[in-house]
Amino acid sequence: MKNVVVTGADGFIGSHLTEALLDEGCAVTALAQYNSFNNWGHLEGISHPNLNVVTGDVRDPNFCRELVKGADTVFHLAALIAIPYSYIAPDSYIDTNVKGTLNICQAARDAGTQRVLVTSTSEVYGTAKYVPIDEKHPRQPQSPYSASKIGADALAMSFHSAFGLPVSIVRPFNTYGPRQSARAIIPTVITQIASGMKTIKVGDLTPTRDFNYVADTAAGFIAIAKSADTVGREVNIATGTEVSMEETLHTIARIMGADIEWERDPARIRPAASEVFRLCGDSTLLRNLTDWRPRHTLEEGLRKTVEWFTSGDRLRNYKPQIYNR
Repeated sequence: MKNVVVTGADGFIGSHLTEALLDEGCAVTALAQYNSFNNWGHLEGISHPNLNVVTGDVRDPNFCRELVKGADTVFHLAALIAIPYSYIAPDSYIDTNVKGTLNICQAARDAGTQRVLVTSTSEVYGTAKYVPIDEKHPRQPQSPYSASKIGADALAMSFHSAFGLPVSIVRPFNTYGPRQSARAIIPTVITQIASGMKTIKVGDLTPTRDFNYVADTAAGFIAIAKSADTVGREVNIATGTEVSMEETLHTIARIMGADIEWERDPARIRPAASEVFRLCGDSTLLRNLTDWRPRHTLEEGLRKTVEWFTSGDRLRNYKPQIYNR
């Protein structure tokens, strides 16, 4: 990996991956979604001589063809990710997640790109039929978001089968850490506590998740990109440990020294058949093909995350009193 493109680089995982690739010595073209404010999202403040930030939109095939020219590796992370918003605007998820992936794959095929890593999600598995969940687990589209990602994954793999495009599907389980948006459970709780709220609004606390600290997720992407054996495969990034939402929130409260109460907010409850109640991933394939291992326990990762959110004036970029779909 010498010249790489990262789509969705202005986002949570994308910005951390961009920094990790720069640390690897890569020249990184980082895509931030075009906007008239010229705002680069989480890339703001990241400065490096090997970083080239461009703005554009993966929904435009002409732009994608220009974007990937000269790149040997493309990390495709650009996507709409909020599950609740997918109930309201499913068309947007098809346009960005499915058509955007099509545009990147077609552009990479035309450019002769050596590696393409397409970002999936553990949500494609739905509620676990068995644990730990390996890559053979059935796909269950329990939300428009997960359906769009299942479609994007299948489309990318079709380019591998039909055209020999060197695709790998990277499937992180529940990533958390600094810079994550408040649409996710961990930052929404941290920001509410940090803002002084005593009654914390939450959704269903019974589901379990397999939480990955973002630095470990970024390391997983890089490990998959470096392994020729991951081409044409779908690869989980997971710790193999599940923890309930309730236990996670109690851990956050303990770390923050907060005496609080929980309030179930109906707006944060998914439709009954759409909720994914259990996620616990099997990363055996990744561990066998690479030297990747998770380096952070949940306690360590949460402490780093709390420290980031509560340092300086970062809290002002969040709106704890407003539920972010």
